[in-house]
Amino acid sequence: MTSVRGTAPSAPVPGSGPRNRPRASPLSWAMLSRALAVPLILALACFLPAVIAAQPGSGVRDTAYWLQLVLTCYAGIRLATMILSTRRRLLQGVFWMFVYIAMGVAPFAQAVIGQTPTPLVGPRSDLVTAIALVLVGCAAFDLGALLASRRPLRERAPGRPGRGPSSAHRARLWLLVLLAFAASGYYVVKLGGPAIFFTSRQEISASVAVSGVGSEGSNVGSAFLKGFGTVPALLALLLYTRRLVTSRRARRTPSTVLVWGALAVLNVIVNNPVSNARYWFLTVLVSLLFTAFPRSAAMYRTVLALGVAGALVLFPYADRFRYEGAGYRPVESSSAFEPLATKDYDQTVMVANTVTWVGTRGHTYGRQLAGSALFFVPRSVWSGKPEDTGVRVGQWMGMNMTNLSAPLWAELWVDFGVPGMAGAFALIGYAAARTDRRYARAVSRAGPGSVTAVVVPLVAGYTFILLRGPLLQAMGKPAIAVLCLLLVTALGSRAGRRPH
Repeated sequence: MTSVRGTAPSAPVPGSGPRNRPRASPLSWAMLSRALAVPLILALACFLPAVIAAQPGSGVRDTAYWLQLVLTCYAGIRLATMILSTRRRLLQGVFWMFVYIAMGVAPFAQAVIGQTPTPLVGPRSDLVTAIALVLVGCAAFDLGALLASRRPLRERAPGRPGRGPSSAHRARLWLLVLLAFAASGYYVVKLGGPAIFFTSRQEISASVAVSGVGSEGSNVGSAFLKGFGTVPALLALLLYTRRLVTSRRARRTPSTVLVWGALAVLNVIVNNPVSNARYWFLTVLVSLLFTAFPRSAAMYRTVLALGVAGALVLFPYADRFRYEGAGYRPVESSSAFEPLATKDYDQTVMVANTVTWVGTRGHTYGRQLAGSALFFVPRSVWSGKPEDTGVRVGQWMGMNMTNLSAPLWAELWVDFGVPGMAGAFALIGYAAARTDRRYARAVSRAGPGSVTAVVVPLVAGYTFILLRGPLLQAMGKPAIAVLCLLLVTALGSRAGRRPH
């Protein structure tokens, strides 16, 4: 019997029996997306903003209010498209989740209730300018992502000489494991033992202060202690997790399983939510989930969808271990949205205060960014080294507590104005879209030692910290991660010939 147009019938696929059924096709995911598209978009872009708008409050419904509503709906639609996408777009998805929560829903609740976590020191028109800047940055990010989608990724022809994908070299990975245990062990001993990591962040900070690693007026020493005590341990755990979930041989090797277990225990000590900032623990959790489930569309969608609910409901209460018992003050509110107006989410109002600050002194033309890029230079060497943007604005505002956010929009606006900010976000959107596509290729084609399949989830988790800012505070741990990756990474065809 012949098939249509005289072609021979296709042969059965080996191993396609009941015990090895094919995965759901992209068509089935597309049908699921269509079924969820309308209710999800309505929930994120219409229902939740409508519920917030109906809350009692003293907010003024002026231009800033309506512009904030537009931003919230725009971000809600874009987040819904990320959740419903048939492709796992980690960096873009996390970007829109942050924008929807921190720059959309939370400031919209503040606009309705008429209260902000940080005071607005300038005129109301500066708040309008700030929201417009966020909208411009989001639109530029979308434009960059669109341009990236129209440019195909280059494929290397089979057998063609050249560099292959980066891979974790087995011997160098052992060096990273040794570094992780040595650095984290020193961190634990320097602070007084493992027990202190389950007390509070206040106790951790006090122990670091008396450890003698820092100097007066400089936090470089303490930052390196915390960075090397936490980052190598996390990166080693992610690389070993990648090997275990993609290699049956690794799962059958006792030494690999034992090392992974020891790294897991080490991370429970130094990277737990008690002794670390919430945003860093969020980085740990997101990177581990995306690494452990590299091809799971369900996990990708769950992280984005539940991340919104967790950020709005649980995040304001997640600082339970920031202070000792006597210093902790629980949130008291009569509305589910009131904590959004009284804690944590000061990003939009800080962009507005930065606009006011720049209006009094002018742009810095790259000086703030240079200070962030050269974060490792001590102030004893660079006497005029810029401080955190959030700290400088907070000092100008006369705030006693100057540990304030400086969102990426504000950082770029301070240095480069509207054109530079828009151009930077377009480049960020372009790079994020290209990286997401390379990540999708890596998790489907690359071997257990793929560095891309580990780095992208780590960057996705850390995106919350980079977007929130200040950049100067956020640069230390990525620099340590880069050094660790240079230690373990093998490039070229040699790495491709020896899978790990």
